[in-house]
Amino acid sequence: MKVFADKLSESLAKKLPPVVIVAGDEPLQHTEACDAVRTAAKEAGIEEREVLHVEANFAWGRLTEAAASLSLFASRKLIELRLGSGKPGQEGAKALREYAEQMAGSDNMLLLSMGKLDFREQKSAWFKALDKVGLFVPVWPVDVSRLHFWLRDRAGHHGLTLDLDAARLLGERTEGNLLAADQELQKLALLCSPGARISPQQVAGDVEDSARYDVFTLMDACLKGERGRVSRIMAGLRGEGVEGPIVLWALTRELRTLLSLHQHLDQGQSLEHACKAQKPPIFDKRRPAYQQALQRLPLKRLHKLLLFAQRLDLAIKGASPLPLWDGLHDLALTLAGGRGLLAELPSSYR
Repeated sequence: MKVFADKLSESLAKKLPPVVIVAGDEPLQHTEACDAVRTAAKEAGIEEREVLHVEANFAWGRLTEAAASLSLFASRKLIELRLGSGKPGQEGAKALREYAEQMAGSDNMLLLSMGKLDFREQKSAWFKALDKVGLFVPVWPVDVSRLHFWLRDRAGHHGLTLDLDAARLLGERTEGNLLAADQELQKLALLCSPGARISPQQVAGDVEDSARYDVFTLMDACLKGERGRVSRIMAGLRGEGVEGPIVLWALTRELRTLLSLHQHLDQGQSLEHACKAQKPPIFDKRRPAYQQALQRLPLKRLHKLLLFAQRLDLAIKGASPLPLWDGLHDLALTLAGGRGLLAELPSSYR
């Protein structure tokens, strides 16, 4: 059964399941979800804990041995199986399925922690077997549109009151890095008196810029037309040393996707059908962003942007005098509906 991280403690208090799967790449929420499981297990009288790290050539028989072995000091055991960013593979899938079928009725508890599980993996036999008897906790990064609300609520856990404007500024400085955001809130709690109301001025003065971006975050901002955020992300990517060709690859991929969507729509197909026809398909959650971009960018402009992307590719190869990062910023900003820096360059550079 699926339970989101913010409801996990409540679910564990009602009934302790034999299996909990915590899956996702967001470290703060992942760690706290696992901590909640350990706390609930201890409160239920499970004193012994055995940790198994799944690495190359891991012997999956150790899972069965850990579940079957008895302790001299405790009758119940918490088994932590840590897969990291890997997948169980064929042998692991079989072992997990057998565990669910044979061992889930025991007094032991299994905590399976791993990276993000895609939809294909969630349809696998091993996952369905474990999910049937336990809880599945997907850990997702907080969406940027909700980040300031999350920060405001998180500040309450540290005894602070955070104005929404202050929360938005803190979100800009820590986007993509919830660990840094929580650390900044802890620091503010030490600097201020309990129950203090934090203003945007305090955030500006006391919080360092710890935002972490990737090209997928950039694409999301471009599609949604968030021009100010696009400029911040571009500056962040350049400062972090991300290679220009990677940024160009991501921007070009989105341009080709938008062109393909336009062609499907021009043939009389619905947006839903056009999104499903893409490879990979565009899922429901991302369709509104593509719809915004399609309304903002006519076919003719997309073709021009794709030609501009080709000039940037030549610049990467040294065959064009176009300044690369200014050009990438110009391309991303135009994709978001803005006017880029290169609008002022001579036409021979474009």
